[in-house]
Amino acid sequence: MRRRRSHARWLAPLALIACAFAIYTVVDQGLLKDDSGAKTTTSKTSKDGDSASTSTTKKKASKKAKSYKVKSGDTFSGIADKQGVEVEALQEANPDVNPSALSPGQKLKLPR
Repeated sequence: MRRRRSHARWLAPLALIACAFAIYTVVDQGLLKDDSGAKTTTSKTSKDGDSASTSTTKKKASKKAKSYKVKSGDTFSGIADKQGVEVEALQEANPDVNPSALSPGQKLKLPR
């Protein structure tokens, strides 16, 4: 009698490859997003052939306090570096936030 092989023997490696591909795709899409968004510089050429540089910045409400939306993998010190503030000042502006337990989507107040 010939012993019949299980389909799981072939499906398990395929499932592993599919999971690895799915994880790669999710991580790759997260890295491709432009999170900086602070300044965009474009170059335009006028009719005379001169190149004029135009800078645009994201505008927020004029008198509102600035805030930062936590992204996956962010740390308190990393956020402070990105925003150009001291870690201590960031902690003072957010006394109710545990620096070691940040979660994506959480909003932090930025010191002025």
